[in-house]
Amino acid sequence: MNYFLRIIVVSWVCHCAGNAVAQEIVTLPTRPHVTQSFFLTSAPKRTEAMVVLFPGSGGAIRLRDEGGRPRFDSGNFLVRSRSEFIKYGARAAIIDAPSDQQSGWGMSDEFRLGEEHAADIGAVIDDLQRRFSNLPLFLIGTSRGTISAAALGARFGSRIAGVVMTASLFRAVPPRSKEPGPGLSRFDFATIRVPLLFAHHVSDQCQFTPYGDAARLSEKYPLISVFGGDTPQSGPCDARSQHGFLGKENQTVEQIVNWMLKKPFQTEVK
Repeated sequence: MNYFLRIIVVSWVCHCAGNAVAQEIVTLPTRPHVTQSFFLTSAPKRTEAMVVLFPGSGGAIRLRDEGGRPRFDSGNFLVRSRSEFIKYGARAAIIDAPSDQQSGWGMSDEFRLGEEHAADIGAVIDDLQRRFSNLPLFLIGTSRGTISAAALGARFGSRIAGVVMTASLFRAVPPRSKEPGPGLSRFDFATIRVPLLFAHHVSDQCQFTPYGDAARLSEKYPLISVFGGDTPQSGPCDARSQHGFLGKENQTVEQIVNWMLKKPFQTEVK
């Protein structure tokens, strides 16, 4: 299997500040009869970092080409904040669920923690580092996507520059729930040997992502605590609430990127 083979499903040009910058939907062969797709955003005026973004829930954003235009579910905090990452100097690769995890609600917690997911994202990282070898690469997850960011951060080690966890799924989701799984309840964050940052809204009302768990970890790891924002437009565990940093996307991403680039960053966003 040639892990460096790229299948460009759709490629188009975005005219940003007068410069033509290619954006792509990239599909890679990873495991036998399985492909892994991601959306590569346009480049900032000055690109200083590469970020691999793992959306929450089952991770299936239904990345597709419709009439030569990219289409994907864009409600997730990291997906809808892609332009903020670009604004502050980071080019983003937004991960979709692999081709064998598109049915149902997408990737289970066990899949995110396992070998197959590591093989898929390993191919993505190989592809990105081949093309952007001069850029530090960070893994960023939100909600259930933090399972991927944590597990892969521990596995890939020095291949990446750091890991960012936003609205982390610290608690297990019980079996009778729609999307059950262990979350990060059994995960040892000490296994992540690269710089690790947490960002969490102090008013996150999702029972599986309590701010108090992030606050306790702040004794060992840097934490960005986010306050305020807009009135929730979804349930407490969904993306358009404090769980998804609604109304605070720009300020939150700015401080995350500042941390990534080793610039002074605010530990409180108000």
